[in-house]
Amino acid sequence: QVQLVESGGGLVRPGGSLRLSCAASGTILSINAMAWYRQAPGKQRELVARMISPGNTSYADSVKGRFTISRGNAKNTVFLQMNSLKSEDTAVYYCNAAVLTTDGYGMDSWGKGTLVTVSS
Repeated sequence: QVQLVESGGGLVRPGGSLRLSCAASGTILSINAMAWYRQAPGKQRELVARMISPGNTSYADSVKGRFTISRGNAKNTVFLQMNSLKSEDTAVYYCNAAVLTTDGYGMDSWGKGTLVTVSS
């Protein structure tokens, strides 16, 4: 089994910053990519940022220049630094990982999400 656990969500004022963290654990042989998605109330889940390697990242247009995805020094961790937050960034943020398990299976794994609320 593979588990992803997010942390770092909370309430922040517009213009503020938050840093989300995600740690993957379990029967992991390797992780091909890690990503952050978000789902706002009444909307579909959308891709926010994705990293295959430090030089291979992609972002939603709505967060370019404000959010940065990075991998941690600890194995199987990923961060999302969110700056200049706007009310429209309010959502539940989910960590996602494309995992190859020790049994040789490819898995698309998800965390349970962490709530980010941007409000004055």
